[in-house]
Amino acid sequence: MYSEVIINKNYEGVNPVQFGFESCQKSHGFGPAMRTYWLFHFVVSGKGIFQINDKRYELSSGMMFVIPPFTETYYEADSEDPWEYIWVAFIGTPPLQLNDFYDIPGALRIFQHMKASHNLHNGKTEFILAQLWELFSFLMEEDRTKEDPVNTALNLIHSQYMTPLTVQQMAESVHLERTYFSKIFSMKMGVSPQQYLIEHRMKQAKAFLSLGYSVTTTAISVGYSDIYIFSKIFKQRFGESPSRYQRNFKSHKKD
Repeated sequence: MYSEVIINKNYEGVNPVQFGFESCQKSHGFGPAMRTYWLFHFVVSGKGIFQINDKRYELSSGMMFVIPPFTETYYEADSEDPWEYIWVAFIGTPPLQLNDFYDIPGALRIFQHMKASHNLHNGKTEFILAQLWELFSFLMEEDRTKEDPVNTALNLIHSQYMTPLTVQQMAESVHLERTYFSKIFSMKMGVSPQQYLIEHRMKQAKAFLSLGYSVTTTAISVGYSDIYIFSKIFKQRFGESPSRYQRNFKSHKKD
């Protein structure tokens, strides 16, 4: 077993405090116990069990289990194929909601890279911290596949409506085929992605016109380089041209 304490330099966010690795003996267990810090164990090989909050998990190579601070846990190596793991401990607030465990064999390279800290002195804390943030990024990318594609598309529309955004781009952003994406979007929102985009643009256009921006500036600001097309869509939606809407708004405001 190799274990060492990492100097806490009180960086904002998270700070590593311990790192190590071990090839466990058969049936070697630890706990029930609690810690005052976060602790990740990545299983390099073998298998074992992890117990937390009355839940029991059977874990094997490529998996990582998470021990939160002030939480009672117990873990034990298998009696026939005991695990080898690498661990890292840190204090602070993780940048994402953490699960009890992850099946992330691709993260092995990150934990293996942490072993290089053994040869460092002054920069050990910073090196481990960099690996931790890479791991957080890796976990966030893993969670991305679990996101609702429609919500992701809505966020894209709300932030990029002023660009020449297309339904194809929306579908690609959530890694779905265009027709299938349009179908699930319409089922959830009641309108097609294109209709929703137009509605959102027109809503923003009314707000810009109400603030006194010109029709040209408003059109460009909501994603239309062709003023004629913008005016046509606006009139179809609201029953009057953008310029008439602006005049009527100013008149009502004075009254």
